[in-house]
Amino acid sequence: MSDATLHATDPDPDDFSVQIADQIESFLVAVPEVARGDEPDSAVPFLLLEVSQLLLAGGRLGAHEDILPDERYEPDLGPEPDVDELRERLAEMLDPVDVYSEVFDPYEPRKPPVPARISDDLADVMADLRHGMAHYRAGRTTEAMWWWQFSYFSNWGSTASATLRALQSLVAHVRLNQPLQELDGLDTDQDLSEDALAEEAGRVMAEEIAGPLGLREVK
Repeated sequence: MSDATLHATDPDPDDFSVQIADQIESFLVAVPEVARGDEPDSAVPFLLLEVSQLLLAGGRLGAHEDILPDERYEPDLGPEPDVDELRERLAEMLDPVDVYSEVFDPYEPRKPPVPARISDDLADVMADLRHGMAHYRAGRTTEAMWWWQFSYFSNWGSTASATLRALQSLVAHVRLNQPLQELDGLDTDQDLSEDALAEEAGRVMAEEIAGPLGLREVK
């Protein structure tokens, strides 16, 4: 039984909050394990699986009725856990495919794609989820559920969705033996147009990253 289940106010495994907390805890445990780099050959497929499973929890939160906290003001949780080390480990492990191109809001017309980093995205999602987990482990289940639902809509849902798209595209390129577009040397704080992104992009053949990132080519 997980810590989330042990600390839940209602230990019933069929309870919605327990199920969501367990799914989130699985992600919180798994991503740092991947970032340790002990099994780099399976890193990308494993991240694809974990982000996919997390978004199932997010979809359930999104479809659920609005969750309201018990208190008007959020209790103080103290200092937030640092995610910089996690971010750096992921960036090093995922180089040279960490940077990808993303449309920030698909419902805003004529918006050019912007550069993003899988490592930044995963660290950002981790920070949101850990914040809610701190409430959950303190026995403030409703507060945790409210935070996870609110931050799903405001931040981690869209961030994890973009990351999933990047990971899925990476796996698909390799498995289908298609060239990848690498944003070679592109800094994510640069304000570049779509044309500039295309000009900056270099080419990396799938076989060059298949082994180090645990991906298998289709023969």
